Amino acid sequence: MATKITQVDLPERRRTILRVEGEMFREDALLLEKIAGCIGPESGTNIIIDLADLDFLDSESASVLKRLQDENGYQIEGVEIFVQSAVDMAERL
Repeated sequence: MATKITQVDLPERRRTILRVEGEMFREDALLLEKIAGCIGPESGTNIIIDLADLDFLDSESASVLKRLQDENGYQIEGVEIFVQSAVDMAERL
């Protein structure tokens, strides 16, 4: 399944949610990083990355997600235990 990224703006809460569906590979994660980077500075909102509908995540994309969380302060939500493990493992690499 192809990766689908949907933007949901919640201006009253100063949040933007980026919902990710399907499979995420490194190229997809880098695209997500670019999208989030364009939204954050312009809008002054908090970026939330929702991975609840993600079916697959490779280790390289997990590294990108970890960087987004650590360096940019983006919040990652909706992770199943295996996805959280992959993100945590990427931190140790």
